[in-house]
Amino acid sequence: MFAVWRHRPIIMSSIIVLSLVSPDTRYAAWSRGSVRAAPKTASSKCDRSKFKLILDVGHTAEAPGARSARNIPEFDFNLRLAKRIEDKLKLEGFAQTRLLMTEGPKRPSLFKRAAAINNSGADLALSIHHDSVPDSFLEEWEFEGTKSHFSDRFSGYSLFVSHDNPKFWTSLRFARLLGNRMKAQGLQYARQYAQAVMGRYRRKLLDKKVGVYRYDQLIVLARTRVPAVLFEAGSIINRDEELAMQTPERQDMIVTSVVGAVEEFCASR
Repeated sequence: MFAVWRHRPIIMSSIIVLSLVSPDTRYAAWSRGSVRAAPKTASSKCDRSKFKLILDVGHTAEAPGARSARNIPEFDFNLRLAKRIEDKLKLEGFAQTRLLMTEGPKRPSLFKRAAAINNSGADLALSIHHDSVPDSFLEEWEFEGTKSHFSDRFSGYSLFVSHDNPKFWTSLRFARLLGNRMKAQGLQYARQYAQAVMGRYRRKLLDKKVGVYRYDQLIVLARTRVPAVLFEAGSIINRDEELAMQTPERQDMIVTSVVGAVEEFCASR
């Protein structure tokens, strides 16, 4: 994601989930620091064949986002993971899962995403990204004879929602479902966004148990009319985590988490 930090103050976005809780009840829950999912009933059923999910591949080939510690574009990580998630969801019966890829430079591509999502009639959208850090945290090293940058200071996944999204509460609910699934896999969320050291990149932590942050300005979250979440799957500027993110084992953990969260969300609608 943090070509965003290095090249512009804008981050990409994505979509998310519907809530069954009334606005007043939701606000009361919000003020206590959590939003509880509606209890499941025996009649709860997910029609997977009709559920429309968009997987937004963060960044573009022309504007590929951050670079990993080993000089791999973030876009490559995003596309590979999004395809694996798409394949697994379709295998599980979510036949209308669709991969969204846009072209062009940074800012225009963000508005294209939002428009495509709004025109899709999607029930949920999830934007797939991989994280980096602000330039001030970067250190130099050499990889395979090429000057590179890294930061082993932070690691972990993170989830972002926008209060400007009209489906904020359902977006928050899906983000929490996904965060709970990631936590159940033994994965930790990135805690730096709540720290003062992040300066203007500091975000309000909405769920301290599973790593959901509020970031209102994300275009694909704020400009879409469906539930939307941006998912930073892990830090590729951290040298150890970059290697882990490329393994089938870590990718399977993430894919399992996403599919489980989608199933749970769909079943409780």
